[in-house]
Amino acid sequence: MQLASGRAPLFPVPMLITLVVLLSTPLWVARVGLYQYLALEIMIWVLFALGYNLLLGFTGLPSFGHGAFFGVGAYAFGLLQLRVWPNLWFDLAGAVLITATLGAAVAAFISHRRGIYYALLTIAFGQVFWFVANKWHTVTGGEDGLLNIKRLPADFGFVSFDLASNNALFFFCLALFAAVLVALWRLIHSPLGRVLSAIKQNETRAAFVGYNVWLYKWLAFTLSTAVAGLAGALFAMAQQSAYPNVMSLHTSGFVVMMVLIGGGLVSFWGPVIGATFFILARDLLGAYTETWLLWYGLIFMAMVLFKPEGIAGVWQAWKNRPRKAPIAAATRAEGVL
Repeated sequence: MQLASGRAPLFPVPMLITLVVLLSTPLWVARVGLYQYLALEIMIWVLFALGYNLLLGFTGLPSFGHGAFFGVGAYAFGLLQLRVWPNLWFDLAGAVLITATLGAAVAAFISHRRGIYYALLTIAFGQVFWFVANKWHTVTGGEDGLLNIKRLPADFGFVSFDLASNNALFFFCLALFAAVLVALWRLIHSPLGRVLSAIKQNETRAAFVGYNVWLYKWLAFTLSTAVAGLAGALFAMAQQSAYPNVMSLHTSGFVVMMVLIGGGLVSFWGPVIGATFFILARDLLGAYTETWLLWYGLIFMAMVLFKPEGIAGVWQAWKNRPRKAPIAAATRAEGVL
């Protein structure tokens, strides 16, 4: 098995475009009839989808209960703030650590499986977390969830920034988003990322050439849940609450749809496209009809049936089309000769 080689740019053009567009949203988002909180929500879901795509798109592991870890991050952030220590850095780090620890425990049980059995186990564990969030009223608040989660200030010792406004929280989340984006980009272009791609292509052959497949699958799942936990913690800050619905199968299904319709199976940037498309479709279609999810589902079905590579795949096919035409013509000419 031959792994891909070559060094990727540290800051590729799509990354710069993504960050510039997000950074500039306060200047134009209101002019197009949208609102700043929407940009914040899109960024959080993009972060969640990027972390999930580390599993599905790059390792080939279908987790259909990943919303549970998004919810665990939200609940962990809220509980640490309300019951332990209301410090932003402590609560964020704790939420990521707790989510990654639970993710590592789940991964230890399921990493020896693959295919449909792997997917079903992720659903089962996701439902366990959702059930606990619903029924453990003394800790999670039950169906009412955790309320009064505050947007704590970002204290750097010598200076402190108030994050109470949507704009301030947006720029804080953007800084964290940029750091995670660069880290994930470097990870998939590292030797570790190449091994994960090898496992996706052929798990048996990857094991045959000497890679500890179980360990790499465990690591990919744990890292993915850590990113989900961070996204969930930021979502709890944005919503100022945490509730069981974010741990449901609906949320897990949403992130899968985001990745697939965006083209996460063929491009690192697919989740960025897919999450943005999903949230905008929800708001724009939802303004006209309560059955927006039906129409989005029809779009998703059409995409899966006719272009399973997603929006990023459509773009790649269009971009490569002019280059393939001369090659095809030359091939035909050689055949005639």
